Amino acid sequence: MVNVTIDGVRLEVPEHTKILDAAHKAGVNIPTLCYWEGLNEIAACRVCVVEVEGFNQLVTACNTEVWEGMVVHTNSKKARQARKTNVQLILADHNTECTNCIRSGNCTLQTVAKAVGVRDIPFARNVTPKRSHGNFPLVRDFSKCIKCMRCIQVCDKIQHSNVWDVVNNGPNTTVDVREVYHLEDSKCALCGQCITHCPVGALHERDDVEKALDALYDEEKITVVQIAPSIRTAWGEPFGMTPEEATVQRLCSALKMMGFDYVFDTNFSADLTIMEEGSELLERLKDRENNRFPMFTSCCPGWVRFVKANYPEFVENLSTAKSPQQMFGAVAKSYYAKLLGVDPKKICCISIMPCLAKKHECAIPVMNDACGEPDVDMALTTREVDRLIQLAGIDPKAIPDRSLDMPLGVGSGAGNIFGATGGVMEAALRTAYAIVAGENPSPDAFKNIRGMDGWREQTFDLCGTPLRIAVANGLGNADKLLTAIKNGEVQYDFVEIMACPGGCVGGGGQPIHDRSYLAPERAKVLYAQDVRMPLRFSHENPSIHAVYNDFLEKPLSHLAHELLHTDHTAWKMPGEK
Repeated sequence: MVNVTIDGVRLEVPEHTKILDAAHKAGVNIPTLCYWEGLNEIAACRVCVVEVEGFNQLVTACNTEVWEGMVVHTNSKKARQARKTNVQLILADHNTECTNCIRSGNCTLQTVAKAVGVRDIPFARNVTPKRSHGNFPLVRDFSKCIKCMRCIQVCDKIQHSNVWDVVNNGPNTTVDVREVYHLEDSKCALCGQCITHCPVGALHERDDVEKALDALYDEEKITVVQIAPSIRTAWGEPFGMTPEEATVQRLCSALKMMGFDYVFDTNFSADLTIMEEGSELLERLKDRENNRFPMFTSCCPGWVRFVKANYPEFVENLSTAKSPQQMFGAVAKSYYAKLLGVDPKKICCISIMPCLAKKHECAIPVMNDACGEPDVDMALTTREVDRLIQLAGIDPKAIPDRSLDMPLGVGSGAGNIFGATGGVMEAALRTAYAIVAGENPSPDAFKNIRGMDGWREQTFDLCGTPLRIAVANGLGNADKLLTAIKNGEVQYDFVEIMACPGGCVGGGGQPIHDRSYLAPERAKVLYAQDVRMPLRFSHENPSIHAVYNDFLEKPLSHLAHELLHTDHTAWKMPGEK
């Protein structure tokens, strides 16, 4: 322990404590901009400078450790003026048209500029107008980049995708794509973690809100919306709603008020995914010699992009089952169109997802099995549907819940937990056990695979057959796991991988809370809902029974293969041979 004095407050803190943390204990908040604990402590922005007695130069609080007897002044004239000047210099290179910025009202730079008292920018402006291609799901606006380096750190350290890098030098130093000239030509997995870690609007998803509104106002279109499991954990956050208030039924009510025709639950197609993917796994296990193991889940398009770009030798290990988003679209434009008695091409299928990679997935040319047009017409992030609600002037706290439409609005608790890391695996094991044993296990028999650890593994006894499974979340952990499999260090039968830390609940399309990691809290919401749901097994969903009895016949049938499965080699990633 060492004794320090901060703004006249004496306190004792452990050695190696940063000035920033010691100040918090003293009740002093030092403004920061580029800082993210454990990820980005490089003092790039120089906003957290403070004065230390005995030193002529100011020091950065985020990465300077305290020492015995240190006396710190966080708000001296020298420190305050330097802090303000540094923010003004950042603003001189920044597009300050905040009113039309996607992050207006939720921008760390706005908050810091106000905190340090910036009222004008006395320096010459030097704003770069360049933007990346607007059709790509991830958009970079160079005019808003503050060169904090957070995107580089999260992409390299956590996701191992290495898309971003520092380019040029001197006054021309900036952040850009590594190895290629254009973002759309990179190996980007579209996980969107760079967006949720960006403190400003330099990175954002392609905005498809107007596209959704065009479909809504088109009298020839029948708008069908699906809501992913993880959306119910987060959509109400910008409105100050608790998870108990921000139900999927409340979101359904808001969408209906806007005029969308039918609102369904992706939990339905998550259950459908379990029936197809689980059956595929059991078929592979029956013929081990002629199949490749482990079988990887294919629900996460960010993970699929990553493995195609970085480990093409494992692409054949992917389950051929489409993701729940794509299965829903295929069913909506075949089975449901038949129930409505309409031309499937009149249906506009819109998904609400926590993810940017879903925007790419629904545009893959081979995802058009139902009627020759895209099975899913567009994917909106959680942030986009929140903007839709705001545009409509709806106060979601003041409206009643409304039941989802039938028959595609029924989902089980197993489908619900798809949104959390390990959820797909647990749901699959519940049904696989039931198929093999002829009876249901306890719904919580496989709960030991839950958690936020990056790489988890277990062996389960599947009625006498040992099943070696692994679960990984975050592409950095996926990278480590694939390397270990490749080197023969580990062996598994079935592996679930989600691109985003914590799974879909931590997706790159979820609401942004600067320097906060909310995936664990959001995951708890899904598991709590699972316990309360009357159905907890995918194979007991009556809507699943109906779609097989009336249309698909059985899992892995010819029609099921045609509509619900895909060929992952039928499209290419940039640079893929």
